[in-house]
Amino acid sequence: MNKFAAIIACVIALAAAPVAAQRVEQVHFARGASGTTIDASIVGEEYIDYHLTLAAGQMLSVSLQDRGGSAYFNVIEPGAGNVAIYNSSTSGQTFEARTRMAGTYTIRVYQMRASGRRGERASYRLNISATGSGASHSSDVLVSGTPYHATAMIRCVAEPSKPMSSCRAGVTRRGSSATVHVDTPDGGERTILFRGNKAVSSDSDAGIYVERRGDTSVVKIGTVEVYEIPDAFVQGG
Repeated sequence: MNKFAAIIACVIALAAAPVAAQRVEQVHFARGASGTTIDASIVGEEYIDYHLTLAAGQMLSVSLQDRGGSAYFNVIEPGAGNVAIYNSSTSGQTFEARTRMAGTYTIRVYQMRASGRRGERASYRLNISATGSGASHSSDVLVSGTPYHATAMIRCVAEPSKPMSSCRAGVTRRGSSATVHVDTPDGGERTILFRGNKAVSSDSDAGIYVERRGDTSVVKIGTVEVYEIPDAFVQGG
């Protein structure tokens, strides 16, 4: 095979490779309504981002009903990229909390990776509502110049054969849930979702195990990463 033919073959192979398809839909409420219901479906690794523009302090409610398949949703704050503040696959198919900031919120509906790879179809009914005109609702203010309600240095390790050291961490709180973002010593990042004092998931594909030591959660991710996160940092006070 000559060089030109090899390049063409490579391009064809890349074009045929399966990729996750994203669709974006803007959510609108009917005049006088505070919510809407969406019946839809996704296939394989496809996911749909529903965008909803809200004011700070509104009550956002999202629920998803399976109608065949295994659909789940994440809730993502404005400007947060792919970092979710709520993951229904670990925390249940109903979310309700006041918005912490103004902007466009994303409700991402997707299937778990195994179902997506098998090309399965998931049908669902998604209920979204937002009530209230928006107002300051908490004394839990942000740390100046950051998107966090608190920042701290926590004990951590994220590399093989390394001793425990210190990582810079920030937390955003929302009702009974909180998201802890950690800057790891190797220059990476880790995000861990808490429900109450319990760490329930992370943005890693590796498994999560939590050991309680007094008022601290020792969060172990995979076989290497360890994060010691105090309750007071997660909940405040």
